[in-house]
Amino acid sequence: MTRITTCPDPETVAERAAAHVARELARARGQRGVAHLALSGGGTPARTYELLASMPDAVRDSEIWFADERCVAPDDELSNYRLARETLLEPARIPAARIHRMYGECGPDEGASRYAQELAARLDGSPGGAEATLDLVILGIGPDGHVASLFPGAETLRAGEHELCLAVHESPKPPPQRITLSLEVLRAARECVLLATGASKADAISAMLGEPSRHVPASLLRRERLTVMLDDAAAPPRAL
Repeated sequence: MTRITTCPDPETVAERAAAHVARELARARGQRGVAHLALSGGGTPARTYELLASMPDAVRDSEIWFADERCVAPDDELSNYRLARETLLEPARIPAARIHRMYGECGPDEGASRYAQELAARLDGSPGGAEATLDLVILGIGPDGHVASLFPGAETLRAGEHELCLAVHESPKPPPQRITLSLEVLRAARECVLLATGASKADAISAMLGEPSRHVPASLLRRERLTVMLDDAAAPPRAL
């Protein structure tokens, strides 16, 4: 069952999300000795990262991964890594050895191949599914229902269960070349935390909570492992 929390405004969403992520990272460290956290780009997660950075002990010992990346240089204003670096990684002084960025500047094919190898080498396997298990993945959602760089109807949604990281060559949202974790890796994660604020996301959230469909990639996440945090503007009527 999907867990849904609605909040009065975006700031409260970020506050609740940061507190939740901190608790779950602590739980993972207590159970397995290490916590693996994957980050996404976008304006909604950014404020959560800033608040997490104010709790450096909560994240400093975590292994940091990325859900997707644009094929740009790491200092480019479109880079998800740059966003994370400025809002969380540098302010919280997370050691460089614990940060596993996607090499977008290598292009989608080489970048995806390199990241898949690193994921497989560093993460534990998950029975019967993708060979990498993240503890927590922070996701946004597009108005079209996409998550990470998995877009509606894309062939990447049909990737095999052992595919970890995928090349995207024709993203409908610029830039066209990207790298993304596979749907199977997202489904294998112990928890996905999806953040959405603003009225422009309300239809996507409603569609996500409907029947699973490749036309709405977010609807394909494992609902029993999904936590959704919304402001009132993004919440469908039944969630208010």
